[in-house]
Amino acid sequence: MAHMPEEPEAFAEQVAILLRRLQPDYSIDLVGPRELIVNGRRLDLENLFRMVAHEPNRGTEIVEHFLEQLFASDAVTMTELPLDLARPRIMPRIQPESIFEHLSRELVAHVPYVNGTVIVFVIDMPQMTVSITTEQAVRWQVNMDELESIARENLDGYAPDFDIQVVESREGGRAVIVAEQDGYDAARLLMTDLYQKLAPHLGGDFYVATPARDMFLAMSCEPQSFRDRLQERVEEDFRRLPYPICPELFYVTRDGVAGTRGKLAA
Repeated sequence: MAHMPEEPEAFAEQVAILLRRLQPDYSIDLVGPRELIVNGRRLDLENLFRMVAHEPNRGTEIVEHFLEQLFASDAVTMTELPLDLARPRIMPRIQPESIFEHLSRELVAHVPYVNGTVIVFVIDMPQMTVSITTEQAVRWQVNMDELESIARENLDGYAPDFDIQVVESREGGRAVIVAEQDGYDAARLLMTDLYQKLAPHLGGDFYVATPARDMFLAMSCEPQSFRDRLQERVEEDFRRLPYPICPELFYVTRDGVAGTRGKLAA
């Protein structure tokens, strides 16, 4: 059986080709190195990419089987899933507003956030995550505020004891790195007890960088030289990493999270 490409974007392109063969009537667009939009829904290919990496000699076979199983039950799993079954699987993700260059804003269940981002909602399935549409929310009879409340509650309980790495810099600043690599590192900015978890390590109020989906870096407010150095790295990561979110910092206090767009220049 033929190998799948090892480069993420080429892999996603090949998955799109195979899916078009299986489902010629579907609307399929490549929007990221490991991400497709299928009939208006986001299809995250990260887990599939890892599955193939473990058995590269069976790459095409694995992908075809995955797609056949996934979309054979797509109508029941994704469209008719009742809220009671979906509720524990609803999770939040932070996305840049630029996603609406590919998706209709009116069709995507979301709430505005800060720094030019939005919070979207996904159903976290064993092999994939699928975005929740406004149509689905209407069918469930929930509004966006209720959906956000469900998603944040699930996030709080998803991995409450996540590992952190504390780093002290030569300038005297401190940073906390979260790298669970579970697709929700950046989303942990939305945890209700984030300040209580990290403030003791960072001396009170702090900044958080989420340049991409799998990046979370919290940093002390001072000294400015330390913050400026990390800000440069954040901007670089935003440009080079898959699933980019935001190059700006988020300011976290006991009262909540604020944006810093245009406010941190020295």
